[in-house]
Amino acid sequence: MIEVMIDSIRVSLTNQQRIVVLKELNRERYLPIWIGPFEAESITIGLQEIEISRPQTHDLLLNMIHEFGYEFERIEIKFLREDVYYADLVLRQYESGESKRIDCRPSDALALVARKNLPIFVAEDIMNAAGIVPEENLQEPDDESPVSPEVNDTVEHIDTRRLSVFEDFLEHLELDEDDDQTSDDDSSKN
Repeated sequence: MIEVMIDSIRVSLTNQQRIVVLKELNRERYLPIWIGPFEAESITIGLQEIEISRPQTHDLLLNMIHEFGYEFERIEIKFLREDVYYADLVLRQYESGESKRIDCRPSDALALVARKNLPIFVAEDIMNAAGIVPEENLQEPDDESPVSPEVNDTVEHIDTRRLSVFEDFLEHLELDEDDDQTSDDDSSKN
């Protein structure tokens, strides 16, 4: 198992779904997991330690775990089948030290972990299959760059290939000058 931490919660620009991004502790490798909006909000509340007047569902679950004589030790994301992640809550009974595993959705487990700052583990085969390693910047800095070498290390270079779609759009954009004048005339009447 590989230990990870919650890196961030993101919103997909294409469909407004939430993604929790887990980061491997000793390496620049990330695991994105799609989650629901309520779980994203609950994780955010836990991470930011926001005070709420009444316990939410994840707070209630933690209270129940404690009241039944268990402590929450960690979560383990153990399987990835047909694009669905499976996780276990790992609990330990106070008196006997007996360990229990409870099957759960990773999003719920992460909402609990965010409140307790406990370890998160991911199976190595999941990280190997679904983990993402950011690409290194392939563009070398130009010698003619107007930015000093010290600052150049912190400036991201823009990949002009990514901007080509936008440039094509602007080049082929035809503005009707009559419409512009009409709207200016209309605005002056107000």
